[in-house]
Amino acid sequence: MTRQGILIVVSGFSGAGKGTIMRELMRRYGQYALSVSATTRAPRTGETEGKDYFFKTREAFEQMIRDGELIEYACYVNHYYGTPRAYVEEMLAQGRDVILEIEIQGARKIRQQFPEAVLLFVTTKDAQTLRERLAGRGTETPEAIAQRLERAVQESEGIEEYDYLVVNDELETCVEEIHAVIESEHRRIRYHMELVNKVREELRSFSKGE
Repeated sequence: MTRQGILIVVSGFSGAGKGTIMRELMRRYGQYALSVSATTRAPRTGETEGKDYFFKTREAFEQMIRDGELIEYACYVNHYYGTPRAYVEEMLAQGRDVILEIEIQGARKIRQQFPEAVLLFVTTKDAQTLRERLAGRGTETPEAIAQRLERAVQESEGIEEYDYLVVNDELETCVEEIHAVIESEHRRIRYHMELVNKVREELRSFSKGE
């Protein structure tokens, strides 16, 4: 029986550690395909084109929107972020589990287009930890940190729209929890209807003495 790919959305507050979680999840498990987002923000130190993001000018990004090349997109702290359509559809067709690391605006659009997508929200154990992590990056101005915290207030109002909440306190535990959630989703009946129908037909035959 062919394993059907599942679309997984991972969102969370800026500073909650989503990127670190995704890198560790990909390192440990081979069945996941992490969709690379396009963005108009500048690369951070160590980030690679095509691996971390597709870095686009604002004009190029808006052309992608017009051409229908994005499944979803959103503007976050004055920069566009979006998910290229072609890669996601190709991986799902191959039976791979595709993970989208996107913001809540994009998650809402994914839920509309893919109602069976699994939505996870990552948070720190408290707001103080979140603020300390943002400051600890050393890459953000005080103004940018304030913007991200203000945005976090808005995002906190939409957490109930997600299916699962994951607290990133210990990285290893957090990664294992996310993997367990996805494996559990694969056991849902809707992904096994071919087997269900096969057994059902066989039982009907047996009940008739065939």
